[in-house]
Amino acid sequence: MVESRTLENGLKIVVKRMEGLLSVTMGILVGTGAAFETDAEDGISHFIEHMQFKGTPTRTAFEISDAFDALGSQVNAFTGKDMTCYYCKSTSEHAKESFALLADLFLHATFPEEEMVREKGVVIEEINMDEDSPEDLCLDLLSRAYFGGDNYGRNILGPAENVSRFTREEMFAYKGERYVPENIVVSFAGNIGIAEAVALTEQSFGGMQRTNFVNREKKISLKADKLFKKKPIEQAHFAIGFPSVSREDISYPAVQVMNVILGGGMSSRLFKRVREELGLAYSVYSFSSNYAETGLLTVYAGVNPKKAERAAEAVVHVIEDFLKGDLTEEEFSRGKEQLLSGTVFAQENTSSQMLLYGKQMLYKGEIYDFERRMNEISALRREDILSAIEGSFDFSRAAVATVGNLEKGISL
Repeated sequence: MVESRTLENGLKIVVKRMEGLLSVTMGILVGTGAAFETDAEDGISHFIEHMQFKGTPTRTAFEISDAFDALGSQVNAFTGKDMTCYYCKSTSEHAKESFALLADLFLHATFPEEEMVREKGVVIEEINMDEDSPEDLCLDLLSRAYFGGDNYGRNILGPAENVSRFTREEMFAYKGERYVPENIVVSFAGNIGIAEAVALTEQSFGGMQRTNFVNREKKISLKADKLFKKKPIEQAHFAIGFPSVSREDISYPAVQVMNVILGGGMSSRLFKRVREELGLAYSVYSFSSNYAETGLLTVYAGVNPKKAERAAEAVVHVIEDFLKGDLTEEEFSRGKEQLLSGTVFAQENTSSQMLLYGKQMLYKGEIYDFERRMNEISALRREDILSAIEGSFDFSRAAVATVGNLEKGISL
């Protein structure tokens, strides 16, 4: 059973009751992230996420983590392009205490100066680590090549120079604008009822004042750039990005099935051809990133630098063959079944459900409809996938990113 409520201040609550379990996952989702930042703020959403754990008026950073451990609860957070999420998983017995701790760090973080100094060093090391992870670096570079330097093209971590100069005042100002009840969803999934969930949320969040929140406008400007970063590493990494649909587009389910067939697993066309038959890449796959206004379909490969051009040619040939419309009934059926089973599997995991129902409430203000989702996928025809293929691979609008010890980047 799934139910929702809205507090008087505008904060939304969604609860997926999963009886028979002994645990519950609780999440606080905020509609903010890298895509909403200015140049001067680039990286601030992620840094605030880190600093939320560094102390409240009643608990130090160590006391926060120690209190969760004492309950046997797991706590974490992450920042995305258009959402930040704080969550914990606990036994049902300790849901009340665990949620109170999560709400405390979310609502009452003090951003101590000495902790800020230390955490800036931690985040800058995280940025350095990202630089040393060529796959992540390549995909970040592709986002910039496709979206430019704004909105969805921003690296979530931000530049080190920004992180090093963020002040408490800037962070409280950003949080004061974005961390407001109208822009927050509290999501529960597991063995907890709506009455208990609402009571816990009301106790902690009921005192927040409504702010007449006005969301920031994202001005999307799509590029088709080719970016290259030379690095003295053993592998070469390249990614190709094609325009894709928004997450509310009617063809979104068909695009997802198409992606499974193209590069979503070990039976996909890319994996079988580029890795298994030609031996040109250890890692090759595709995935779709879909946002409120637009989307990006990405094809990625990690290869031997000496084989980089051949691998890129092979990837292009796979896509060109895909465009010929020779999709088999077996591929269509397998792709659809994989998407259906993944949707079902997610229903049995409290963390997945917390996030799934929370995001739907945050993005659309409605309860995620599992049956409708299953029906949409089940109703897909082979012709729908062929239409998705035809509309997804415009090489004249493709962006390309390359990272590696090469003389130049991959060209299509």
